[in-house]
Amino acid sequence: MRTTQVSALLGLAAGAAACAPDFNSLLKRTHRQPLSLAKRDEQWPPVLSEHEAILVNSFDNITIDQWSYYYGRQDKLAGFGKEAAEWTRDQWAANGFDAHLNEYNVFLRYPISTSLTFTDAEGNTSEVNIKEDVLEEDEVTGWDAVSQQTFLGYAAGGSASAEYVYAGRGSIDDFQALVDLGVSVEGKIALIRYGGLFRGLKVKNAQDFGAIGAVIFLDPGDDGEVTVANGYAAYPDGPARNPNAQQKGSTLFLSTRPGDPTTPGYPSHKDAPRADISDVISRIPAIPISYGAAEPLLQALQGHGVSGEQVNRTNWVGGLDAGYFTGPAPGVKLNLDTEVEDAFKDVHNVIGWINGTESDETIFIGNHRDTWMIGGNGDPNSGSAVLIEFTKALNHLRTTTGWQPKRNIALGSWDAEEWGLIGSTEWVEEHDVWLTENLVAYLNLDVAVSGPRPNLGGTPELHKLATETMKKVIHPSFGAFNQTLYSAWEEASGGLVGVLGSGSDYTPFLHRGVSSLDIGSSGGRTDPIWHYHSNYDTYHWMATWGDPGFHLHASQGQYLALLVYHLATDDILPIDVPNYAVELRAYYDDLAEYAAEQGADLDLSELDAAIEHFRRSADEAKALERLAVSRGDEDLKKVVNRKYRDFQRGFISQGGLPDREFYRHVVTAPGLDTGYAAVTFPGITEGVQYAENGDFSVAQEWVGRTARGIVVAADILKT
Repeated sequence: MRTTQVSALLGLAAGAAACAPDFNSLLKRTHRQPLSLAKRDEQWPPVLSEHEAILVNSFDNITIDQWSYYYGRQDKLAGFGKEAAEWTRDQWAANGFDAHLNEYNVFLRYPISTSLTFTDAEGNTSEVNIKEDVLEEDEVTGWDAVSQQTFLGYAAGGSASAEYVYAGRGSIDDFQALVDLGVSVEGKIALIRYGGLFRGLKVKNAQDFGAIGAVIFLDPGDDGEVTVANGYAAYPDGPARNPNAQQKGSTLFLSTRPGDPTTPGYPSHKDAPRADISDVISRIPAIPISYGAAEPLLQALQGHGVSGEQVNRTNWVGGLDAGYFTGPAPGVKLNLDTEVEDAFKDVHNVIGWINGTESDETIFIGNHRDTWMIGGNGDPNSGSAVLIEFTKALNHLRTTTGWQPKRNIALGSWDAEEWGLIGSTEWVEEHDVWLTENLVAYLNLDVAVSGPRPNLGGTPELHKLATETMKKVIHPSFGAFNQTLYSAWEEASGGLVGVLGSGSDYTPFLHRGVSSLDIGSSGGRTDPIWHYHSNYDTYHWMATWGDPGFHLHASQGQYLALLVYHLATDDILPIDVPNYAVELRAYYDDLAEYAAEQGADLDLSELDAAIEHFRRSADEAKALERLAVSRGDEDLKKVVNRKYRDFQRGFISQGGLPDREFYRHVVTAPGLDTGYAAVTFPGITEGVQYAENGDFSVAQEWVGRTARGIVVAADILKT
């Protein structure tokens, strides 16, 4: 069934009416309540305006399938993906966008050869399987390309031969637990389980604790109910994870800074000066392996060191047939050998544009295009395919009704995101001034679909727009046609919008003070396992298990189109600044509790007063909005829109966070030891977290700096 047919119900409703990867904070969210948007407030069927109905009904799952198929057969590894960039540009241009390529010359590191061998206690050596099997049912898994190899981006070349220790998820606390238990990491190879923090920080922590190499494995303990051990067949025969699947990815130290590591703070053109990279690139070799390869390595540590139960750390013990002992086991070694090639390569963003009719204000939508493999049909092809269909839908609205957006609409298809958000970061660094003067919001669509459960992260002023718009889109895969995207999201999330940390292309925009959303849908404990960053993230997997019929893709596109339509068309920007005040207060309560738990006697009165000042200013701005609407005063509406566009800039007014100048937002940033997950009030929180010998002076300094940033934001809102 075509999605256009599925959506006919929405069209009828419109006619009747015709007259809207992990997102968890490091801190506990004990004081934060789900949004008070009850299911009973939803209308069924959803009632849409004429323009909304045209947009929704313009999405065709059949053509989305075609876009996904094309992207799934291209080599899009950064530095190799120009053909796909040019094709994307041409598709956007055919749908009415002014589109062009945007080139940067960036530092990348490619694999030449990799091997891993295991030596047992008797001195017998055997090869560890580090390859993903070629699947007869999934032809692209057998294609020959650099991207099909086993490697981790930016990991060092070299050889490491040593006993190995198991280090849990590889966080600072995991490694410290080893040290506290008397297990030395110095001179060993670290065997680390995926999950939790960003992989680059796992390698960094291993290096900092003295390891000479790192091997990172997937564990079926993270796969919920859908595992081979629970009786499910493995892909390609069933929905469980293939035992030989690996997770490739970057090892850039993302929480220090994203972007080309050789050009911090400025764009990477061929004549750009190149900086030292030692603070963001590892010095030790590292590779990923599958759970099938990891299980015998863990079993070889059985009875040596400390058992997983005795270590007693969350997520230390996984789902493999092993005791998850720390090791080392006497004489039991790994021999890791990697050869790499450093290169400066051209990468290509695609930038698209439609002019607005009334202002220079701009709405920006972005999705990255590069992959680690031939395929990538969840990450990022699902978003890339949706974005092409979005341009088609927008063009249909324009040509059938004569509609033109009031505000500019810009698109970005980013390259080299997988290596460390490079394409988007370089573009933002080059267009910093323009962005600050004109950008209203950035909407990010990375993994649009890897499962049926909608997820959402965003800055608080966009929460209401994002959730109310979900109520206008039918969710296609939760049974009969009686559930909206909102209901499915609420069921999956408990009604909590995630706090943005990092891990995708919203990051450089957020840290330039731009309102941001990150949208998509993923799997839960009972859904087919998505092979993230594996050679098995293919069109065949998506069409068979991820989204047969591509109806989920279409619903995500419909949602995106309605968000953009209102941001680009509404007289008053749909920005809810009072909700930001509510969230600031919740973050404050969490901070106060955390500081007390850590014995940090901080004076938070300046922060408390700043949040109250922001609340009053937000209420004044909302009152001014009501006045502008009641009077029909177009000039006053422009004043309100300017305030709503610009207030976030205040949060970045205090310079960069300690030892990581790229991250400027005083309210939210990725945690130093998470890379992905957010830390709220990061300067203060991490000043407490990493204080030495009870010295909380850094945290106290950042109480003042954070408060001043909030006051600047509040003053932008004041009437």
